[in-house]
Amino acid sequence: MLRRWALVGLLPLLTLGGLALGRMPWLSGFQRPSPGSAQEPLLEALLHGEAASDAGTKPGARPTEAQAPSAQPTKPRGFPVPKVPPAGASPNPRLRVALLSQAPIRSVRSSGSASCRTAAGQRLAMDQLPLWLERGDGRWFCESSGDGALLLNGRAYSGLIEFHRQDAGWLAVNVLDLERYVASVVGAEMPSHWRSEALKAQAVAARSYALVHLVRPASPLYNLGDTTRWQAYGGQATSTDATRQATAATRGMVLSYRGGLVESLYAASSEISREAHGHLGASMSQTGAQELASEGLRFNEILGRYYTGAALARLRTDG
Repeated sequence: MLRRWALVGLLPLLTLGGLALGRMPWLSGFQRPSPGSAQEPLLEALLHGEAASDAGTKPGARPTEAQAPSAQPTKPRGFPVPKVPPAGASPNPRLRVALLSQAPIRSVRSSGSASCRTAAGQRLAMDQLPLWLERGDGRWFCESSGDGALLLNGRAYSGLIEFHRQDAGWLAVNVLDLERYVASVVGAEMPSHWRSEALKAQAVAARSYALVHLVRPASPLYNLGDTTRWQAYGGQATSTDATRQATAATRGMVLSYRGGLVESLYAASSEISREAHGHLGASMSQTGAQELASEGLRFNEILGRYYTGAALARLRTDG
């Protein structure tokens, strides 16, 4: 499913509960994460390569040898090309993703090894879950291990799933690491057989968007949802070898502008992008990214085409 709508923002640098990302003035009411929360270990968002790449190249000029890897095309592109930051270890914070697409929850099963328990620590056998879905209250949790998965309404998810009783039923929140989440988003937002450079560009855009919502969560219970109101996330079903490779190749890379984190927008086509985001600023066309990749552009050139003036930076562990 291709993304059609999103909010936009540009966030100045802020260290918040160990996470160095950004904020808008209206973030003043955001609660600091508690010790031991998913925001640890300490992160720093701006990063390797920010100062060198913020300006990119002048429009109409081609990257100099110092600005671009030797494999990068040297043909002038007419837009700034952000420099790829140097390789290095990057942290992998955990996200809380509301599985809104699975409401109402009719069944919870496991594939492989998994365990469930109540908030009070009472263990729940899998054969107890249908009754618990009907009559249970409060909060409960299920977690898969190894290659196992939890199946909500038949769809497989990795990691931990929290269940919160709501007026309309149960809200399921998938707690998982950022890079695993990004690999699934890439496959949900783009056909995974598309060009690898387009998939890489999508991975960077998806990661930047997710990190904004790590700092600016949609609700006290979750950072963002799994539908195109945010960005589509399909669990294990939309994570493929190609999307995992694109995610690994861009691990920790985000879009940055003047020391802030860009909440990157994208849409299925240029027409939708102009209609939905034209009044908000930069937005990537997903089919356009595929076309540019087919012409031989690398992922950073594709991003430079759509997010003019933005730099590429890499998350790194503080210290």
